[in-house]
Amino acid sequence: MSAPGLFISLEGGEGAGKSTVIAALHGALAARGRDVVVTREPGGTPEGEAIRCLLLDPGQHLHPETELLLMFAARAQLVRDVIQPALARGAAVVADRFTDASFAYQGGGRGLDMGRIAELERWAAGIKPDLTFLLDVGVAQGLARARGRGGEPDRIEREREDFFERVRAAYLTRAAAEPARFRVIDASLPADAVVAAVQSALAAWLDAGA
Repeated sequence: MSAPGLFISLEGGEGAGKSTVIAALHGALAARGRDVVVTREPGGTPEGEAIRCLLLDPGQHLHPETELLLMFAARAQLVRDVIQPALARGAAVVADRFTDASFAYQGGGRGLDMGRIAELERWAAGIKPDLTFLLDVGVAQGLARARGRGGEPDRIEREREDFFERVRAAYLTRAAAEPARFRVIDASLPADAVVAAVQSALAAWLDAGA
């Protein structure tokens, strides 16, 4: 029998270093003989990428409810076109954000009702990750990293620090509520230390029978 699919998500605020960790996860899973599919949110499909452009465009004025629904519209397409088919063939899916991001950004950051977000999670997404890495870094440090990359900040990156403090708090609340799924990684450390911590946690999880 082929190995069952694995669904791993990576979460964190601005400047947490997700891109570096995703590359390391891809390598670690491929080294174990896994077919690895990497996705991102919002995006991951032609339709989702079009929605991403709208969501991140600094010239757009989107109400919080509009933002939430657009996020889930892109996610619904991604689940059905990419994630579910990959899992069905036994691949490991590594997602740069998934539904936890909506609880953090639209729930914590925008103040939308968490119960309504949970309804959308059940209906539009229909699945949850098997394992979630939360790269946790202080807001000031994370924003300094993000701004150090250069380029114009997108619509969400332009929010105030108190918005991102609420996002971080919401992420940590979710991690505390689901300790079996979440692995909280100190992302204030140098990149090589963060990668090592993620690789160690992934190996322990896989070796435990995931």
